[in-house]
Amino acid sequence: MTENTGELKEETESTTVVVIGAGPAGLTVANLLRRSGIDCVVLERRSREYVAQRQRAGIVETRAVRMFDSWGLADRVLGGIPYDGILEIRVDGESHLVSDNDGSEGPRARLCPQQVLVQKLTAAYLADGGDLRFEAADVSLHDLTGESPTVRYRTAGGTLRTIACAFVAGCDGDHGVSRTAVPDGALTAYALDHGIGWLTVLADAPPPAHPLLAVSPHGFAAHFPRGPQTSRYYLQCPPGDHPDAWPDTRIWDALRTRLADPALTAGPITDRETFRLRSLVHDPMQYGRLYLVGDAAHIVSPMGGKGMNLALYDADVFARAVRDSVRDHNDSALRSYSQRCLRRVWNDQEFSHWLTRTLHDAGDDTDSGPFHRSLARARLDRLLTSPTAARAFAELMTGLDLAE
Repeated sequence: MTENTGELKEETESTTVVVIGAGPAGLTVANLLRRSGIDCVVLERRSREYVAQRQRAGIVETRAVRMFDSWGLADRVLGGIPYDGILEIRVDGESHLVSDNDGSEGPRARLCPQQVLVQKLTAAYLADGGDLRFEAADVSLHDLTGESPTVRYRTAGGTLRTIACAFVAGCDGDHGVSRTAVPDGALTAYALDHGIGWLTVLADAPPPAHPLLAVSPHGFAAHFPRGPQTSRYYLQCPPGDHPDAWPDTRIWDALRTRLADPALTAGPITDRETFRLRSLVHDPMQYGRLYLVGDAAHIVSPMGGKGMNLALYDADVFARAVRDSVRDHNDSALRSYSQRCLRRVWNDQEFSHWLTRTLHDAGDDTDSGPFHRSLARARLDRLLTSPTAARAFAELMTGLDLAE
């Protein structure tokens, strides 16, 4: 239906679910809903080209791979190469290999950069007839506690549109409109600033044989594959540092020193930025008929690679809950959505925090002090020498540690 409102036209329509955001969380929700025969509309404020090239996480953990496999989507949406499950932890130049093999059977984790996953999720959703609208401006959410919420937005051509729906999936990240639509006081925010800065560098340089985490007195460093000839590097830095403080020469010198690899091959740096390591959890993860998914509900420090994987978990729980509601008129999973997701969120927050403190405190003790450095070294020694500790670490890395 189209209404004339002076010079502007406003169009109204309806669907079952409006998904806000076309990142990994939103596109996974949309694909799973399509597989369930549930109609939805995805709104994304950025262009398709921007979304397809946005680079973030690189490993889809074992639990998430098996989730996609259970929906019949693994072969369609998981690009990249199989991950052999070996992580290298280099302590003062000494190499230690840690496996994520927890003894379970089934598909394993994959090295799949976020942009590859997003591109394949987009293609799969559109191939199945999905409705995906880029460059949706001025998105606003209304009547979230009523029987029929509405989402309003403006198209790239200037047309105003209103979509009535049964549910809204807020998948638009920490700074999106979904969470800001929730009234003050309805959610409790639990936040932690780790007091640690990272410089992240993307370069056209050979990737490591295994994802590499390095501890040294000069500070933490990491080296991850992002493609056949592309690497992502991380360097611990003061939280307030600006990327301009890190010219190419300084970056490569620091990496060679901290990775204990004087022959590390350099390459053209295509991107660099600094950020603070922080963690954030909003409780509950729902308000009325709005359900927060992924970064809109929680931020986890990057150590352990849990951010994107938590978003994929939320998406799976939400899609199954909506399917139960629409197909079987059973809302119990929707009512328990927040509680169920937050159990895993806090589990992964604890693991990420443990790994963050261990690998940073064990190196440069300028901030942590010698006592905490010795504690961190003891934790590392236990991980690298105890089969029981290694097994617990593997369970946490794979994401298969919680009973479903």
